[in-house]
Amino acid sequence: MTEPASTLRILFLGDVMGDPGRKAITALLPSLKEELQADFIIINGENSAGGRGITPKIAIGLMRAGAAVITTGDHIWDQKELVPWLAEEPRLLRPINYPAGTPGQGSIVLETKKGKVGVINVQGRTFMKMTLDNPFTAMQQAVEEMRQETPIIFVDMHSETTSEKVSLAWFLDGTVSAVVGTHTHVQTADERILPNGTAFLTDAGMCGPRDSCIGMDVQAAIDRFLTHMPSRHQIAKGPVLLCGALIEVDTTTGKALSIQRIQREWIDNLLA
Repeated sequence: MTEPASTLRILFLGDVMGDPGRKAITALLPSLKEELQADFIIINGENSAGGRGITPKIAIGLMRAGAAVITTGDHIWDQKELVPWLAEEPRLLRPINYPAGTPGQGSIVLETKKGKVGVINVQGRTFMKMTLDNPFTAMQQAVEEMRQETPIIFVDMHSETTSEKVSLAWFLDGTVSAVVGTHTHVQTADERILPNGTAFLTDAGMCGPRDSCIGMDVQAAIDRFLTHMPSRHQIAKGPVLLCGALIEVDTTTGKALSIQRIQREWIDNLLA
């Protein structure tokens, strides 16, 4: 009888929103890792500095909390002190389809007890403010190169539209282990394994205040829609919802065996 293949469990947590999201991760991640038997943890940290970007100090804090890799997105450049640090910390990724010569890198392969795991961060172009290299051609090249090292590849697709995320997942089906979307902060309910073995979820959701407008203060958001006047971004308060996905991967083939959405609520006792 053939022995079952070894499996690796990847836990991915969606966009971290400011101090509430960081506190929830620090409080919940150790027990969540044990509960889910996660072997490898990835966190999208691009909104972890007050909702806009990430700093070296915050990145180090997320890694100490358990993140093996931190992904980002369109807010990667919002905190200027991060730029020189990107060259020193390869575990903090910026989207791979920025032009050549941009600081930092968009992918990494790390050794684990169960073999090498690759992570690629890519950003969509539809309705995004900046024009980047084509994410499809960039991913095709990046995946071909990474598969020479490992079949276990996780992709964070940071994009505004569902159609672009879905299209990229089908484009990569069978060549990567998982494609999980970020950026819209609302967890979707469409998790599935595509026909050739790639796990997909349109959006992992956020790790941020539950009673909010995608993490921000509700009244400030309403006022902006009512008046069209600019207002200061302010992170909401109250219970935090930690959202993400758990993907189980066959370490031999790199194909996904399962994907499940993760949601956990956390209340800061100091604010309760």
